[in-house]
Amino acid sequence: MAADHNARSTPRTPEEIRAEIERTRAELSHSVSALREEVAWRTDWREWVMRRPLACVGAAFFIGFVIGNSQRR
Repeated sequence: MAADHNARSTPRTPEEIRAEIERTRAELSHSVSALREEVAWRTDWREWVMRRPLACVGAAFFIGFVIGNSQRR
């Protein structure tokens, strides 16, 4: 930790700062892309049906039953 503190207390050149900003930008871009892919995969209904077909059929039946009973009243 002391070495880290000493490294930060020395002034950095503008090129070092720019390089760090670019590295951070690249890491952030990669993280955002990975997050988008994860969200798309988790919310894809086809993936849910492939992994749990019986649960999806049961949920569809239940939703249809609820909608069908609510319109009778």
